[in-house]
Amino acid sequence: MSRVAKSILAALAALATPLAATQATRAADFQQQPAYYDSGICAHPGVLSLITKRFAYQVRHVPNLPQVGIDSFQNISETRYLPAHEDRPIGRRYCAATALLSDGQGRQVWYLVEEGQGFASIGDNVEFCVSGFDRWFVYNGGCRVLR
Repeated sequence: MSRVAKSILAALAALATPLAATQATRAADFQQQPAYYDSGICAHPGVLSLITKRFAYQVRHVPNLPQVGIDSFQNISETRYLPAHEDRPIGRRYCAATALLSDGQGRQVWYLVEEGQGFASIGDNVEFCVSGFDRWFVYNGGCRVLR
């Protein structure tokens, strides 16, 4: 196997890993939700870790962004839940938090957890937007799409 193919395979595995275990637990236990749902998926360490890693990638690769990182999260809350049903086959949880950045500032973060939409439908997909860091307006002005 070539070096490029190994690198691609490793990258895909890394993307699927953080939340893959949660999906496997959910599939194996039909009667009861995993324990972390009691406090909300918004505060799940795998979700917050994924946001932190992707944010670090974003500030390194998008021009004219301050070179900061996320140190911690505060005031985590679920703002909306759209359960899956026949008209909307993907369950979505909308969340908000305050991210404390390495420069000492607190920024509002909005994120979405899509159930079962991880790589190859394993795990959950997470989309996020940090206030002031969406230079290309991917999530509309002021992260409006994820609010």
